[in-house]
Amino acid sequence: MAKTGPQRYPGSATGSSWYQDTYGGDVMESNVVVWHTTEGTSLPTYGGGTSAPNFTAVPDFTAKVLRWHQHFDFDVSSRALVNKAGGVETNTLNAVQVELVGTCDPTAHKRWGSRPHLYTPELPDWVIRDLAAFARWARDHHGVPLSSGQTFVAYPASYGATKTRMTNAEWLSFKGHCGHQHVPENDHGDPGRFPIDAILAAADGGATPSEEDDMPTPLQFWNYRNKNAKGKIPDAYGYLTGTAADVDALRAEVAGLRKDMTTLINLVKKG
Repeated sequence: MAKTGPQRYPGSATGSSWYQDTYGGDVMESNVVVWHTTEGTSLPTYGGGTSAPNFTAVPDFTAKVLRWHQHFDFDVSSRALVNKAGGVETNTLNAVQVELVGTCDPTAHKRWGSRPHLYTPELPDWVIRDLAAFARWARDHHGVPLSSGQTFVAYPASYGATKTRMTNAEWLSFKGHCGHQHVPENDHGDPGRFPIDAILAAADGGATPSEEDDMPTPLQFWNYRNKNAKGKIPDAYGYLTGTAADVDALRAEVAGLRKDMTTLINLVKKG
């Protein structure tokens, strides 16, 4: 099976957290995103990659952005799910896995107190924005539907053999977005009460503005797509980055034309 579409999420870091060279994984066509929480406040080591997902999103509270780290290609199996013998495939089926550095556990949330951290039932707008950007990219480049249909139950009720955990048959036919709490053969309850509806709505463009509102909202701005980029520039940030380079090139060209014009004027003056 050949991998299709771009395999690296734009802006994601690899470096020492790239584990595919050690654990090659299986090539697959991912059409499911499984969301996790790390239950910590920093990028995990994942046991040197033995339990790593495809991506980890780390919050930068100062800049109010998620910093993305990539551990495996988008269409290569990662290692964050339990896969028991004699059942269905989990890691190697069709699932790209994303860990969000934070917690779904209200006990941990209370214990960490004022220490900067993410708590999934209370994710700030900038986190939803950046998670939505990933979901949109996964749809645009890999066909992952912006749909779920799963109930994200608050932790700890989400742990174990709950009514919301998929059966083997449901998992085999599922496409879209789910949580670790929904995957069969697993008992983890993360990411708890995860705001999947808000994330997918933002990924799909959010609410339509009224006719009286001529100014774009921040959500509309970040959902802007450069239609002439042929998929190479996924969002407004990337578009503006490319625009800055174009402006610099134009400035250099104009400076050259001015120099040529000055030369011509001096030649005319000399007769």
